[in-house]
Amino acid sequence: MKLYSISIKNLLRHKLRTFLLLFVLVLAIFTFVVLITISRVVNENFAKQLDEYGANILVTPKSNSLSITYGGMMISSVEYEKNELREDDILKIRTIKNRENISVVSPKLIGIVKVNVGSNSLMKSAIICGVNFESEFKLKKWWKILGRKPSGKDEVVIGSEVARSFNLKIGDVVNIEAQVFKVSGILEETGSQDDLMIFADLRSVQDLLKKHGTITLAEVAALCYNCPVEEIVRQISDVLPNAKVTAIKQLVESRMEVMHRFGKFSFGISGIILLISALIIFTNILASVNERTKEIGILRTIGYKQNHIMRVILTEILVISFVSGLLGYLLGWGVSMIVSPILSGTTNVKVSFDWILFILSIFISLGIGIIAGIYPATKASKIDPIVALRAL
Repeated sequence: MKLYSISIKNLLRHKLRTFLLLFVLVLAIFTFVVLITISRVVNENFAKQLDEYGANILVTPKSNSLSITYGGMMISSVEYEKNELREDDILKIRTIKNRENISVVSPKLIGIVKVNVGSNSLMKSAIICGVNFESEFKLKKWWKILGRKPSGKDEVVIGSEVARSFNLKIGDVVNIEAQVFKVSGILEETGSQDDLMIFADLRSVQDLLKKHGTITLAEVAALCYNCPVEEIVRQISDVLPNAKVTAIKQLVESRMEVMHRFGKFSFGISGIILLISALIIFTNILASVNERTKEIGILRTIGYKQNHIMRVILTEILVISFVSGLLGYLLGWGVSMIVSPILSGTTNVKVSFDWILFILSIFISLGIGIIAGIYPATKASKIDPIVALRAL
């Protein structure tokens, strides 16, 4: 009788033990696959949401003197009269190699204007920021507005501090550089420089400041979960040689740190479960060898050598390990397809068949089986047939 036939018959004869070993190893591989797959899918989805939640790249003129802070970065003085970026130049950002990774480009023109309210002839200075409202609201999804978004060029959104300083309410009329604007919305307090600004249409601000076609800076939201943001910065710098392109490193690093923590957690839990499974398999195989002392003694008596006995035991383990790896991955993949959309909070999640993870699962299962079974198999091969037969 061939050795592998003996192994298969032993597995079929000891159904309960075979089922227990299969169950333990399938559960371990299943857990490993589910954790890794869900971690990857949720991380990617979370990273996309983070990347879409604000700018991570700032584009400013190269030669400007810096004097005020915007979004955690220093920008040029609002009183300068030259060296602004051209609005047309910003369009080049959409031509870079990784343009698919560019989510939002929001150009801005910032300046100091004279403001008075109603019949009050007292003029006060304020900071105005010309923006493309569609891009700005897409960039700053955390903005909460009392009122509504501007629907025309003569409407503005004001920060909470501006509203308090000028005693403005929704619907009030404000004179900016002798031009009339209506307050359509007031930003809820953000704790940032946005509280101190008046936000108006970019074209209107360019007309007010007589700086047609120019901007102070551009904020860029780049999807960097699968592309290094430094590479996007380099590509933008290449197409805008007269601009200073800077990654907001603190934000990028915090995003990547969140992703790394998710990955470490998943691998850590998976490692612990696989280790526990290996110990359970080891103890079960060792107990099985002790129970089969008589059987092994008979095989040795009829001519089977030590390496034959070892091969029989290891073949049983490898068969169980291979089947466990196969079933564990398929079950894990199926459950991941169900659970991932729930954990991601969106139905737009695709969990594709991962051949690398599939092969890795089988190899891990085989590795656990071999590591857990090598000592029991060696012990079985060294059983003295005479001692074993005496126990009959």
